Amino acid sequence: MDEPFTKLDIHGLTQEEAIRAIDEELDFAGPGTYQIRVIHGYNRGTNLRSMIHSWYRYEPRVKRIVPGENPGITVLVLRELYS
Repeated sequence: MDEPFTKLDIHGLTQEEAIRAIDEELDFAGPGTYQIRVIHGYNRGTNLRSMIHSWYRYEPRVKRIVPGENPGITVLVLRELYS
């Protein structure tokens, strides 16, 4: 069964490693997955946050990108919870 909200921690990864990890998570996400919360960190994670916004802005599987509960998290919205 798909998890509706998944978390992916990319702390300490290079941008290339982070892209690979996020792509794998997107590949694994099924029709029941609504969001992927990507934990990149705040202080050193700002480069990863910028990369997520620029790299996945035009990714067809991602409907939109929104800030998480804190500045160290970015949420990739795959499906709207309410239509």
